[in-house]
Amino acid sequence: MELLPRSPGEFGSARYWDRFFRQRGQRPFEWYGAFPELCPVLHKYVRPRDKVLVVGCGNSELSEQMYDVGMCEDIVNIDINNAVIHQMQERSRSKRPKMSYLLMDVLQMDFSDAHFHVVLDKGTLDAILTDEEEATLHKVDKMFGEISRVLQVGGRYLCVSLAQAHVLKKAVEYFSQEGWVVRVHQVADSRDKQQFLLPVFVYVMTKFRKITGSAPQILEICPQEQDKPMRMDSVEQLVAAVKDKQYYALLCSQLSKTPCREQVSLDLCDKESGRPRYTLHVVDSCSVKPSRDNSFAIFIIPQGRETEWLFGTEEGRRQLATSAGFGRLVTVALHREQHYEGMASIQSELSGKVMELAPPGLPARQQVPFLSVGGDIGVRTVWHCDTSPLSGEYVVEDVKGDGTCYFRRLIFLRNRNVVQSEARLLAPTPLPGQKKRRKDKKKPSLAEPPGAIDKSYLCCEHHKAMVAGLCLLGGPDPLSALLAVLVVGLGGGSLPLFIHDYFSQARVAVVEIDPSMLEVAIRWFGFSQGDRMQVHISDGLDYVAKLAAEAQYDAIMFDVDSKDLTVGMSCPPPAFVEKHFLQKVKTILKPEGVFVLNLVCRDVQLKESVLATLREVFPLLYVRRIEGEVNEILFCQLSPEGRRDPTELGARAQVLEGALRQPGRPWDSSYVLADMLQAVKIL
Repeated sequence: MELLPRSPGEFGSARYWDRFFRQRGQRPFEWYGAFPELCPVLHKYVRPRDKVLVVGCGNSELSEQMYDVGMCEDIVNIDINNAVIHQMQERSRSKRPKMSYLLMDVLQMDFSDAHFHVVLDKGTLDAILTDEEEATLHKVDKMFGEISRVLQVGGRYLCVSLAQAHVLKKAVEYFSQEGWVVRVHQVADSRDKQQFLLPVFVYVMTKFRKITGSAPQILEICPQEQDKPMRMDSVEQLVAAVKDKQYYALLCSQLSKTPCREQVSLDLCDKESGRPRYTLHVVDSCSVKPSRDNSFAIFIIPQGRETEWLFGTEEGRRQLATSAGFGRLVTVALHREQHYEGMASIQSELSGKVMELAPPGLPARQQVPFLSVGGDIGVRTVWHCDTSPLSGEYVVEDVKGDGTCYFRRLIFLRNRNVVQSEARLLAPTPLPGQKKRRKDKKKPSLAEPPGAIDKSYLCCEHHKAMVAGLCLLGGPDPLSALLAVLVVGLGGGSLPLFIHDYFSQARVAVVEIDPSMLEVAIRWFGFSQGDRMQVHISDGLDYVAKLAAEAQYDAIMFDVDSKDLTVGMSCPPPAFVEKHFLQKVKTILKPEGVFVLNLVCRDVQLKESVLATLREVFPLLYVRRIEGEVNEILFCQLSPEGRRDPTELGARAQVLEGALRQPGRPWDSSYVLADMLQAVKIL
């Protein structure tokens, strides 16, 4: 530690390096990795007959090892420190007659123009470019100018660096503007992660003749695990890609030292497209005492199930790690845009990478188990992809649930971990005389999806609670009444469709701002309009404001998502719970009616503000929290005299459910209305 400089600026000081080498003596200093790590990259760009200049050589063994293995012999080394030049001359004089050491400053070299094929710099640029002061940048420009002068056209400047953002940006901008091809390699690192944090990079700048006019910049990065370079569109993108590699190295170093208190998330991207292929969460369980056999495991989440509470939330993943009985569990989510052959190919693809996330003390050759539900990777079929001007990119997909059931989902890709709409699929029934499809036959054509929508099944727990809220309506039997229901937010249409089908006297008006969603609901979710079901393409705010100021609806339901992800409330948009708008909602609700609101709000202060506003407008307020989800269903009424306790609500729900369970009409046995209402609380 006593050899480290007191400030970054000392790295560029000749006096500091003189003191450094006098104190260190003959021991070689390999701050940026030794020859075995650098060799694979150097072999690509240094040929045996090349004339090589090593700038700021210090007492590194790199030149000697390049000479000794026959990579190159015509090597000139320069440094500004006389002591180290004398030391290195003595060390190589008899062993390496073709290699020389000269006292020379890289800012002002004595060599003729175009003298070298390769200029090799191991940490010299980093030592000079310690800050972005004008004087420092002037020195770096002189250094780059001299390197450019002594290199031949087609020559390579190989700069070994820790790639601090300002260093990388300066080098890439300078040489790309000169028309050079810039490629950045990450060096495979065998150093102790507990001692070193930052990975080493090699910038390869290849000199081309400068073309007058605007020539395209060629910027590339080569990650350590692959040879094929990835093209970058801009200097900023290249710097960001390197920063990601540095973050990953730092993360692996931290994970190798100590258990992580908070869950760590990262994406592993496809090499060809650069798009995320796997999303990993590292979960350390405090309740599991790790041993050799239960310290580390990988859990592959079946396709389509990454949104479930157990896999899609921190608490769920923590519970999964505890129940699996491993000290550290890495969950792996598969992306819908990617293709996967099966569990074996995923294991082969991930086995090397996930070991970099292993907990401290895990033996190097320890077998790490790969776990999953049912031992497979699940089933996901994407039927439709499109883009809406209002909702952005979205997909309609079928996924296999827990068991033999299949579900159809609508996903907005701006929030890909949230299921926007979901419906259960009925198993296809063969026509009379038609044989069942054998298991070994080909899958059905992608032209037409298998099965039909099970309209009797509400997949979303918050939809079940919203329907149960109709028990709050006045009168003995909501089924026999001519109900007028307004639903704001269509999605796949399962909520209004259920009300239409099971409340045979109900007239349902649906307001949906996005016409694309109506098309999706009709084509993919079995939705249809009719005498008792009408969809109005309009902004819900405008539609409510334009209605006559007289009581019209027995029930008003808001199930509309917010397009603004920067707000801590994803449902509804904030404008829908402002007081002046809620007053308008109040005017179109019948005296004994119920206003049902799906509230999804992670901001505690914002949620309290919304609840306070609702209390100001609606004297009677119930809440039903959905277990394992952020959703809270609010039931708002105009008359406090209509207040009922949960037991009474449960009794009304039993009566209503008995009426809904008519002979010949399918009913989901797991849907118990009374359970939905006995858990409500009065606010």
